[in-house]
Amino acid sequence: MKRFFIILASIAAICCVTGARSADARKDAFARKLHTFNSIVKELHTNYVDTLDAVDIMDKTIDALLYQIDPYTEYYPSDNQDEILSISQGKYAGIGSVITKRGDSVYISEPQWTSPARKAGLRAGDAILAVDGVPVTPKTDIGDVSKNLRGQAGTEVRVDVRRPYTADSLLSFTITRADINVDPLPYFGVDSTGIGYLRLTTFNESSARRVREALLSMLADKELKGIVIDLRSNGGGLLESAVQIASNFVPKGTEILRTRGRDPRDERIYKTVGQPLNLKIPLAILIDGSTASASEILSGSFQDLDRAVIVGERSFGKGLVQTTRPLPYDDILKITTGRYYIPSGRLIQVLDYSHRNPDGTPARTPDSLTHEFSTRAGRIVRDGGGITPDVTVKLPDANRLLYNIVADSWAFDYATRFVAMNPQPAPSDSFVVGDSIFADFKAFIDPTRFKYDRQCEAALKYLREAAEAEGYMTDSVSKQFEVLGAMLRHDLDHDLNINRDAIIDILDSELAARYYSDADRVRRQLSGDSALTEARAILLDPARYKALLQPDKQ
Repeated sequence: MKRFFIILASIAAICCVTGARSADARKDAFARKLHTFNSIVKELHTNYVDTLDAVDIMDKTIDALLYQIDPYTEYYPSDNQDEILSISQGKYAGIGSVITKRGDSVYISEPQWTSPARKAGLRAGDAILAVDGVPVTPKTDIGDVSKNLRGQAGTEVRVDVRRPYTADSLLSFTITRADINVDPLPYFGVDSTGIGYLRLTTFNESSARRVREALLSMLADKELKGIVIDLRSNGGGLLESAVQIASNFVPKGTEILRTRGRDPRDERIYKTVGQPLNLKIPLAILIDGSTASASEILSGSFQDLDRAVIVGERSFGKGLVQTTRPLPYDDILKITTGRYYIPSGRLIQVLDYSHRNPDGTPARTPDSLTHEFSTRAGRIVRDGGGITPDVTVKLPDANRLLYNIVADSWAFDYATRFVAMNPQPAPSDSFVVGDSIFADFKAFIDPTRFKYDRQCEAALKYLREAAEAEGYMTDSVSKQFEVLGAMLRHDLDHDLNINRDAIIDILDSELAARYYSDADRVRRQLSGDSALTEARAILLDPARYKALLQPDKQ
């Protein structure tokens, strides 16, 4: 026996030595490669035949390096940190407008409702010609335009634009920059059925405070029967904010998640620390494919704790945690430092960036390889693929026609023209996108420029080619193809008509963005919202709500 332990000890010592040597070899190889890389950069900068923009090359090299790791590890130089500060703090300084590039032009896409841009008179659809006299050309990077528009609060910036569909199309605006606060809670309220609704768009430093204020207001309503928290299209933000919001509905000290890094000793457990506002009010949370990160922490933890019924479509599946690290010269690196696990113990990350497919794309965990976990009450939930709702409500399938109406900016451009012709809107409660606007939009579309994939024609073409390749294309079969082709030939007017309701929803959204406040826009969107309708029905049916949160007896 003694000899056995001596042998084991010897093997362990050999493994330790081998492991140490292997680690040292990796470090040496890394040091050599780093030295080689520095030498290459120096040689290029010193001896290349043409003058190189070394700073631009290094920026692109850093971006390419980080792209190989995961899309969430990002580098922010000191002069371009507005985005990360906007995400975390919910504010930045500038004119307060989203801009977009289409073709050779940069456009004002959506000036915020109370922003300096809107107050000065900028409109969605204005094409930016110059910022402080610096021309915007087809080669101008949109990031440079954004950087020039932002600046210290209280400073002025002149923006020259071309406004479509107006007589005096060349306009100039002098705008005083201001601190722009990103409101994470554009709307909340209690409807006539006693169901409270809360739309949360991001998790920043003010989210927990705004949500608690809204909850206090809604809970004061004696008719309140339940609350819907809408996390659709919420890409996340600060995980601490999600934990703080969860504390309103679960006992103090409840574990919401734990994070684990490369070193097992780095595990961190997040528990609620605040006193709850209400432990019994029925809750429903709306999610979709764009619900991610901190949104999945809140919805997933409430599913695991059987505290809310989750309604909608499967969430995005981001279970990675990022931390900001300071770099020299005041630069910042946002780096993935761990994975998070919600109360049942499951990881909801759907893509594995450490294992990639032959084409370089990250591997996706197939549903067949996910694992079962149990909620606190014993319901079965699974890992590896986002949050699967308790009640699925699918949106109608989009088609190429609807996609191109949005992607090719037909709805956006129509709204720009409509506002130019109708500068004074009707009140939000009485403004209806009906038959006359739909007919006007159809007339606005130029059939010669409107392109979309016609699936029936594409499928028929493929079938015809297959029949020819396999020798079935006789004269008789060819005539039948001609008959079928005539029957399936697309007509744009017909295709627009059968998509009327979806197109009206798109137009309503575009026009509401030009005319009405964020709160009014949300209220308009909720009319006919199938997921909200389902959530409301669940909350108003105590027996169904209770049954959904209990394990399947079978």
